Amino acid sequence: MTHEPDTDADEPTTDDPDTSERAVPDGETTARADGGTVDETTLDPWGSATVSDYRNLFEEFGIEEFDAVLDETPDPHYLMRRGVIFGHRDYRAVARAMADGDPWAALSGFMPTGDPHIGHKMVFDEIIWHQQQGGDAYALMADLEAHSARGLSWDEIDEHARDYVLSLLALGFDPEAGTLYRQSENRDVQDLAFELGIEANFSEFQAIYGFDGETDISHMQSVVTQMADILYPQLDEPKPTVIPVGPDQDPHMRFARDLADRMRYFKVTEAYASFEVVEADLGLLRETYNHREEYAENPERPRCNEAADWLADYETDAIEVKGNLVKGLRNAGQEPLRPRVRFVDQNATDEAFEALIEAVDGEKRVYDNHVDAFEMDRAAAEELAREVEVANGGYGFVPPSSIYHRFMTGLTGGKMSSSIPASHISLLDDPEDGYDKVKSATTGGRETAEEQRELGGKADECPVYELYAYLLAGDDDEFATEVYEECVGGERLCGGCKEQAAELMAEFLEDHQEKRAEWADKLDELDIDLDTDRAVAGD
Repeated sequence: MTHEPDTDADEPTTDDPDTSERAVPDGETTARADGGTVDETTLDPWGSATVSDYRNLFEEFGIEEFDAVLDETPDPHYLMRRGVIFGHRDYRAVARAMADGDPWAALSGFMPTGDPHIGHKMVFDEIIWHQQQGGDAYALMADLEAHSARGLSWDEIDEHARDYVLSLLALGFDPEAGTLYRQSENRDVQDLAFELGIEANFSEFQAIYGFDGETDISHMQSVVTQMADILYPQLDEPKPTVIPVGPDQDPHMRFARDLADRMRYFKVTEAYASFEVVEADLGLLRETYNHREEYAENPERPRCNEAADWLADYETDAIEVKGNLVKGLRNAGQEPLRPRVRFVDQNATDEAFEALIEAVDGEKRVYDNHVDAFEMDRAAAEELAREVEVANGGYGFVPPSSIYHRFMTGLTGGKMSSSIPASHISLLDDPEDGYDKVKSATTGGRETAEEQRELGGKADECPVYELYAYLLAGDDDEFATEVYEECVGGERLCGGCKEQAAELMAEFLEDHQEKRAEWADKLDELDIDLDTDRAVAGD
C-alpha cells in the first residue's frame, strides 16, 4: 500500500561474506540493479514478500515495465534510469501531467515499527523527487496499521514515527509545500475510509489478503484506511496520483484502483447497440462492425441481425464470447449497429443523471440507467463524466498510479531484514557502525583475487554494488557505471571496493544525522502531532 513495511525473511547467510557466491542468471553488462532475490513470487503486504524474477510480475499481475515510460518522464530520477524502479501501473498519466504542468500528486507512507533504514530511503527519495518535480507531495505515518496489524504500543509508534519524519525531512522533504500526517489524526482520511468500506466486502478481503475468521476487525479496518490514504490527495480535486511502493504492496494498489472505479457516479465504455457488452467482449464486436462491408445491405447503416448472421459463421477461439454476442445481436434485430460511447449510471444521484443528460451534446439516446452519445469520443466522455460528477457532489477519482522498486539485498545476503541488524544499515546507525557493516558485507566477488581479475566480479549479484546503484553514487550515473564496469572487467577487487563504499556510507550517515539534528529543533513548528495520548484496552 502506501507504506514500506518492516519485513523479515529466513534467508541464508554466509560464514565468509567476502567469497560467497549465489547462483543466479547472468545479468546485463550495464550499471543497473539486477532483479532476483529469493524463492517464489508472493505478494503479501504484511508478510515476507519475495520475488525470484521481477519479470514474472509483468505477466502474473499486469505490472508494466517502467522502461516503456522512461522517455516520457521529465528528468527521470536515477532510480528510474538504473532500473531500480522497474515497473508501474498507469504512470503515463502522471508523467503526462508532469510534462504539461497539470495538477498531480505523489503519496507514500511508512509503518513506524522500527528504525528507518536505507531500504526506506528509496521511498523517501521517490516522494521528495516527485515533490521537486512539481507534484503535491504527501507522506504519512501508518500508525493505525502499526497498532492493529503489528500490535505496537502507541508509545513505541510515537518514537518510531518521530524517527521516520526526521529522516524524511533531513533528506529534503519540504513540509511547507507538502503534507505530513498520521492516519490516527486525519479525520478526512477516516471519513473517506468509512465511505470506501461501503464498497468493500469480506469475501474480497479473503481473496486478496487471505483474511479469515481469526482476523480481527481493526486489521480489516486498517485496509480501508490504507485505501483512503491512497485516494486522499484527490479529495480536493481529481488528479493523477502516484504511489511509490515495493511490489509486495501491489495487492493494495489493485484494490484501491477497483474501489476508485466503484465510487464513480458513471462508468464510461464503448458500445455498438442498445444491449450491454462487457469491456472484454468489445474487441470482437468492434471487429464485427469493421467487416460491415461484407454483410450489410447498407454499410453506412448495418443492422444487428445482419451482423449476427456474419458473426455466427466467423471463426474465432472466443466461442463463449461469440455466442453471447450473436444472441445479443439477434435480439436487437433491425436496430442499427453504430459505434457510440456509453455513460452507465453506477452511483449517480437523480440530479447528477439529469445533469449528465443535459451536458451531452449532439445526438444521444437516453435509457433507464445509461446514456449513449454518438458524437463524442471516449476521452471527451471520460472528462465530461468526471466534471458532472464533481459538480454534483461526487469524488470523480482518477485511478491511482503506482511505481515499483526492487527490494534491496541484505548486506549478509538474502533479504534485507529489520530483525537482522547486520543485514541493513539504519539511518540512525553511528557512522562508524555503518562503515563496519559495509566492510563486513557479502560481495559478488570470486574466490581469489587472481580469479576476480581473470573472470571479473558479479556486480549484478553484489549487495555492495547495490549500495552504489541505490544510494552511494547518487545522481552520478558515470560513477555508478564506472564501479560496475571495473567490477565485471576484473579491475576492481572487493577489498578496495568495500573500503570506498564504507567511507561513502559513513560520510552519508554523518551528513544525514547532522541534518536530522537540525530538524529535531524545529519539529514543534510542523503541523503533525508526534506525541499521542491514546487510551489502550486494559488501561
